[in-house]
Amino acid sequence: MRAVNYRSEKLSPRISIVIPARNEARNLEVILPELPLVHQVILVDGDSVDDTIATALRVMPRIEVIRQTRKGKGNALACGFAAVTGDIVVMFDADGSADPAEIPRFVEALVNGADVAKGSRFCEGGGSEDITRFRRLGNYGLNLTTNVLLGTRYTDLCYGYNAFWSYILPRLELPDITLARHADGRMHWGDGFEIETVLNCRFAAAGMNVIEVPSVERLRIHGESNLRAVSDGFRVLKTILAERKRSLRALPAAPMPARSSAVSSPRTQPVMAIDYPIQPKEESA
Repeated sequence: MRAVNYRSEKLSPRISIVIPARNEARNLEVILPELPLVHQVILVDGDSVDDTIATALRVMPRIEVIRQTRKGKGNALACGFAAVTGDIVVMFDADGSADPAEIPRFVEALVNGADVAKGSRFCEGGGSEDITRFRRLGNYGLNLTTNVLLGTRYTDLCYGYNAFWSYILPRLELPDITLARHADGRMHWGDGFEIETVLNCRFAAAGMNVIEVPSVERLRIHGESNLRAVSDGFRVLKTILAERKRSLRALPAAPMPARSSAVSSPRTQPVMAIDYPIQPKEESA
């Protein structure tokens, strides 16, 4: 079976959207109907005590619901990634801050040659309706540190709206989702809010072609964020330093495979339910 070059053959890759959520029922009721019709939408529930799961199934009956194995956003994403069957993975927050209308922009960057389409609030065309001056300053410092230590040119380190080809997942070496929780309550490395930093550092260490995509962060619709600026900021700094050491210990990254031979499940027919570019779906199911 021959490999497929999506760009030259103008085919539509299958898209899997992974949504980590904990007590986000009210937000899911708003955002799920806004999503385009794609191959797969995965909701990863983090021990919600509200109607997160019931709401998701009511609004989008075809959504795939799984429960994360430990705690933390990183573990939730890893659990979602393990369930992906599509060619492209889109990381999508459940709080309403990510704009579904931007998904075609991420897909376009990937189809045009990127391994990773990295959302940025601070490149031209991006922005944020939510970030505070303190968090912006902290992000700038952490971003600069990463660029100096890892040789990257990122403009936005701590933003979780990203997309990438699913074939790169093994290269990320995220914590095994089957590992038991630590008895003392400590999180496994990569299980927490540092996950965006871990991913961005490993994209760079693996020599992936990362293209920044301008994105406008919207205000959270309902509820309060679980993010703690100071404590999570220190955890991100620790992550940068640890990932720097990890990259120095690792063997030189092998070149990324050419796009025409990289897709794990080659196809000769368009594989999405709708033609590329993506159009908003007309109904929530």
